Amino acid sequence: MRRSTGCCVAEGKSVPDGCLWTTQAPPAVIPEPPFPSRTAVAVIGGGYTGLAAARGLAREGVDVTLFERGRLGEGASSRNGGFVLPGFKPDVHEIAARHGQETARALFRLSLDAVDFVERLVADEKIACDFGRPGGVTLAARPSHVQGLAESVRKLKSLCDYDTELLDARELRDEIGSDAYAGGVLDPRAAALHPARYLAGLAGAALKSGARILESTEVTGLEGSEGDFILRTSRGAVKAREVVVATDGHTGHLAPALGRRVVAVGSFIVATAPLDQSLRSSLVPRNRVLSDTRRLLNYFRLSPDGRMVFGGRAGFVPGRLEGSREILIGQMRRVFPELADIPVEFAWGGHLGFTWDGLPHVGRRDGICYALGYCGHGVALSTWLGHSLGRALAGQQPIPEIPESGFRAIPGASMIDWLLPVAGLYYRMRDALD
Repeated sequence: MRRSTGCCVAEGKSVPDGCLWTTQAPPAVIPEPPFPSRTAVAVIGGGYTGLAAARGLAREGVDVTLFERGRLGEGASSRNGGFVLPGFKPDVHEIAARHGQETARALFRLSLDAVDFVERLVADEKIACDFGRPGGVTLAARPSHVQGLAESVRKLKSLCDYDTELLDARELRDEIGSDAYAGGVLDPRAAALHPARYLAGLAGAALKSGARILESTEVTGLEGSEGDFILRTSRGAVKAREVVVATDGHTGHLAPALGRRVVAVGSFIVATAPLDQSLRSSLVPRNRVLSDTRRLLNYFRLSPDGRMVFGGRAGFVPGRLEGSREILIGQMRRVFPELADIPVEFAWGGHLGFTWDGLPHVGRRDGICYALGYCGHGVALSTWLGHSLGRALAGQQPIPEIPESGFRAIPGASMIDWLLPVAGLYYRMRDALD
């Protein structure tokens, strides 16, 4: 999420920064290196993807420079919900229908590898980010959705030999203290972390490995071709042999062929004051990470310090925090009436990068390398794909294979500011009628 301006209100007082995570883990101080005239690999974007790519390259002895126009991770990488999930936005059976069963199995295996890699990275680099594997539950927002969840359980087992557990409404009471859902699916391998602390640890790991990191350095232009690029930046020109674009939904005109294929969609989160232990235990007894089956989904969890963190696609338009905050507070209190009198101390929002087919994409286009388009599943996938792309450019492995047929230019991208509110209204009506 790119940072949205504004503050929230808690007990009548303004909060200096609306984001819980960045308040608890302020941006790390990055030493200012000399500005280079050339670098072997230039990485554009200082979120999980860019930092993982820079770390992977530097660990192989490659001279790599990362350019971030603001502060590291000030987009989605420090402001997301902290869910570390297997899978993708489309279910595995949808991927199989489009690309075949073998591809679906390979992609699901990639997503599992991504979650495992984050766990190893956190352990190897000793990143204090509250990583854990509490498991996750997908909640049926309507009784009619239970059948679809049951089908997903069957398809995951038959296609990928992966076990999840279908929960009926009675069994669901052991997972969530709410009557708002008709059933659910438990995925035991889902994980969670503190996103801003993880970002800071990943940045430290990239620096320790030898990466050069330049904050407040915007890349304003990109010229040349593979083997001979010139980056125009706010601080001068830099020559590079390779360029990695790791800007997700903020790619824009820097690399037009990529920018037309990723659209920035709004997502928003609120967080309560810390809850007492008895209330936490009654609402989320096993500390799972939870999300529902709505098209404009909600996702929620307890933070490491015991707050309810409740997010969702309250609106598709990035930056419209005020109205989205009130929508989310209302939805949270409908799910958990016990929170009606608990103050909401934080509210924030920003951008997620979405692609036409709902899959992330990694590869090379017009000589430029890229990894982007995580569609709300970015913590694990961005880290893994960034790392893998860095190692590929260092000659250590091939670039991961994700089908490119669905990586198409998004129709109406030039009118996206007008289209997103219409799309949001459409999905809200579908959710109400479903």
